Amino acid sequence: MNIDWKSVVYGISAVISTLIVASTAAAAQSSAMSAQSSLSKPPAYPLRVSSNHRYLVDQNGTPFLIVGDTPQGLMGRLTEAEAERYFADREAHGFNTLGWIDVECAGRDYPTNTDATTPDGIRPFSGFVPGGTDFAHYDLSRPNDAYFVRLDHIVQLATNHHLLVFLDPMETVGWLPTLRNNGPKAAYAYGQYLGKRFRRFRNLMWVSGNDFNRWTVPEDDDLAQAVAKGIRSVAPNQLQTVELHVRTSSSFDDPRWVPLSNLNGTYTYSPTYIQMLHSYNQRPIAPTFLMEAHYDLEKVGEPTDYGTPLVLRKEEYWTMLSGGVGQFYGNAYTWSFKNEWPSHIDTPGVTQIGYWKSFFSSIRWQDLIPDQKRTVVTSGLGAYGNVDTRVSESEFATAARTRDGSTVVVYMPSVRTITVNMASLNGPAKVRWFDPSNGTYDDVSGLPIANHGSHQFTPPGQNHAGDGDWVLLLEASRTP
Repeated sequence: MNIDWKSVVYGISAVISTLIVASTAAAAQSSAMSAQSSLSKPPAYPLRVSSNHRYLVDQNGTPFLIVGDTPQGLMGRLTEAEAERYFADREAHGFNTLGWIDVECAGRDYPTNTDATTPDGIRPFSGFVPGGTDFAHYDLSRPNDAYFVRLDHIVQLATNHHLLVFLDPMETVGWLPTLRNNGPKAAYAYGQYLGKRFRRFRNLMWVSGNDFNRWTVPEDDDLAQAVAKGIRSVAPNQLQTVELHVRTSSSFDDPRWVPLSNLNGTYTYSPTYIQMLHSYNQRPIAPTFLMEAHYDLEKVGEPTDYGTPLVLRKEEYWTMLSGGVGQFYGNAYTWSFKNEWPSHIDTPGVTQIGYWKSFFSSIRWQDLIPDQKRTVVTSGLGAYGNVDTRVSESEFATAARTRDGSTVVVYMPSVRTITVNMASLNGPAKVRWFDPSNGTYDDVSGLPIANHGSHQFTPPGQNHAGDGDWVLLLEASRTP
């Protein structure tokens, strides 16, 4: 009798993995239920764009703050049991989005997965076009059903944890050669295959591209768009977007993607507010969010920076006060799922994402308007910098207010005095300092502060982490 020892070994390892993760996943699920109930009910999918086109809402009209992790390499690295563990952990920490999962994993980002297989060796396609038998010559017209059943299961597991899922149908870092070898008609048909297969998931969206530096080459742009158009032709209600070139870009920088993109994703390694404001000011108006920046525990990008908790906090708060409606956090261990990933996912950076989410969930974040004309904070903002300024070195303060003047928020990366135009508020103000490193508040004395004239504010000193960044929250009170 011929024994498929590879399948036997995989089966045994999958059982062991299931036993190992069961107790951890159960505990994470319990924590997730507690965290979910303390903040809000699960979103009523599908999401749609709000009536003013600035943010996302669920079917009940509830604004949806994007709190995303980025498990790009999941399909090539995790078993279903491991994916369950990961999803439970992310839900427990307040994440509501997976942004994004690569449908297939091969190429530059996955150099050891030469055939884009699942951990147990299932290939995404069952044949090749003429010219070779590598992943670049996979025949897109011959998808392997077993592979896409696995992806079905993965998306369903995420659905069980109330997570919004972004799929990248054919990420362009590694798969442009495959698209070129197949041509636009096959790319379009492949998009239709994906759209038909996954349109039943109400919590699913699509993000094309990924370090898509070749979008300026019309032939390559056409190929990536062919996949997106194929999806749109059969799943018109699933929202889409695209990630363009490395360093700094916005989805709408390519006008040809605008008709296909419901969201405007920002990609930048520079101080986040620079590109976020560019995205916010682009037309047509669309929800804009931070799609990719410096990742936790990783030193990459241009300008280069290491993803320390402080660097991550700057990116997070700059995003929200520059017109953003959320962000995709990233982690060096969970985007690629290195072997050591289970011991590197519950980091200080993840904990402070929870503080960030709780802070903005406590106010009308969806109504914040960036203080671009500097009429709210009139002095003390610091140097604006440029795209060559490192995140770790920027001390620029960002500010935003609600149109009705009920709320003003200022993020200060360092301790100094700022001047606030109190007439920005519609009533006497309650004022608090929020420590983004531990989620606590300090009240400002002498409250309420009248809503006329100017007032100077100085943070209490170093925050709990020993850094200088603080958030100033001013809320108008109707009580005289």
